[in-house]
Amino acid sequence: MTEATDLAERAGDRDPRVGLRAVAALRKLLEQLEAVQVRNARNYGWSWQEIATELGISRQAVHKKHGRH
Repeated sequence: MTEATDLAERAGDRDPRVGLRAVAALRKLLEQLEAVQVRNARNYGWSWQEIATELGISRQAVHKKHGRH
C-alpha cells in the first residue's frame, strides 16, 4: 500500500496545497476501499446491519450509500 503511505505522508506536509491534495486523494481512496469491502461483506452474506456496525454508522446510511451497487 505504498500509495496510501505516500499520501498519508504528504497529508502532513507544511504546504497546505500539498496537504489538502493528499487529503482529497486519501478520501477518494478510502471511499474506493469501503466500497470494495462492503461488496465483499455482502458477497459473504453479511446483512446491512452487520456492515453498518463494523463501519460505525447506521444501517440506513450504509444501505443508502452502497445499496444500489
